[in-house]
Amino acid sequence: MVNYDAIIIGTGQGGPALARRLVAAGWKVAIIERKLFGGTCVNTGCTPTKALIASAYAAHVARCAADWGVKVEGAVNVDMKAVKARKDAVVASSRNGVERSLKTLEGCTVYEGHGHFIAEKRVAVNGSELAADRIFINVGGRAAIPPIPGLDRVPYLTNSSMMDVDFLPSHLIILGGSYVDLEFAQMYRRFGSEVTVLELGSNVIPREDRDVSQAVAAFLKEEGIDVRVDSKVVGVDKERNSIAVKVESAGKISQVVGTHVLVAIGRQPNTDDLGLDQAGIASDGRGYIQVDDQLRTNVPGIWAMGDCNGRGAFTHTGRPALISTKAMEDVSRAYEKGETKGFMKILVDQDSKQILGASFLGLAGDEVVHCILDLMYAKAPCTVLQRAMHIHPTVSEFLPTMMGDLVPLQ
Repeated sequence: MVNYDAIIIGTGQGGPALARRLVAAGWKVAIIERKLFGGTCVNTGCTPTKALIASAYAAHVARCAADWGVKVEGAVNVDMKAVKARKDAVVASSRNGVERSLKTLEGCTVYEGHGHFIAEKRVAVNGSELAADRIFINVGGRAAIPPIPGLDRVPYLTNSSMMDVDFLPSHLIILGGSYVDLEFAQMYRRFGSEVTVLELGSNVIPREDRDVSQAVAAFLKEEGIDVRVDSKVVGVDKERNSIAVKVESAGKISQVVGTHVLVAIGRQPNTDDLGLDQAGIASDGRGYIQVDDQLRTNVPGIWAMGDCNGRGAFTHTGRPALISTKAMEDVSRAYEKGETKGFMKILVDQDSKQILGASFLGLAGDEVVHCILDLMYAKAPCTVLQRAMHIHPTVSEFLPTMMGDLVPLQ
């Protein structure tokens, strides 16, 4: 048995950073990875999808180039093998960087294999037994496969296997209408596929506010994506060289026939073969490890972080609030770039004037939101932002104005 100060199971986003912090504090650390260094984000999530989205966006802009006074002669064609090769290169750079940084980290020992508990503070990997008083579980999650009749008899794609696609599906049917689904829907539509999205609920991305959900659905429909809500998938069949998806909507059964099916209806944690019972670690009915606000499990000295603890769920509370909205078509930078769809929305506590949250749907939203996040972490009132002087012309320059336009939330 080899003893360590800490054992980290998994090299997803939290694992490597934690290993570096612990080693810097003088700890002897073991980190275990059974497949790809970097976990979901680097290999099948954030990094590859954003690389693919960049290629899809380039195709979209090329097709719309005339709107900016640029003439593109002939049709815009997408070389999917080249798109995948670019994505693979981006991923490889990130994955190799994570692996290299861990294997050269003094004080950290890397084990490549399946790590699992054999006792409360003992982990087995590749025939070796490791022990530590502190163990951090960072095993991530994967696509959940629903028990849809016939699905097990047809080939289907998940967010992971989509990373191997180097061709253009003629008609991609996407089961689900949440974040992962809509990313792939817009992406492949811009690549040139016919795309149908089937969502069980009455709105896509149902965790978002209704106005955000409806606006996103409208954007997708404008790009030619067939978005169907209130649509329950009740069966899947092979139909010659195609796949037929049976859908129940408003009490009627119809079918959508496509060439490929992407299943993105929820996620599940990678805890089923982790030996949680051997360590006495509590989990819920879906396999998510139960933790408190400090990510501590019920077993002292064992923590669970990332997707495997299921703590990413949204919560909502009712309280007096103020709201401010701004249409992207009224934002100078968006108008200049010709990307005027969407809006910004900020919610503020009526009494404390602290920001409760925000939605940024449109140009540079992924960057502008950090102005809000920083203020929220500082627990500062919105008046701080109201007095700020942002650079012109930018999207964020409208945030101080929005803070001056707050009205009671109805």
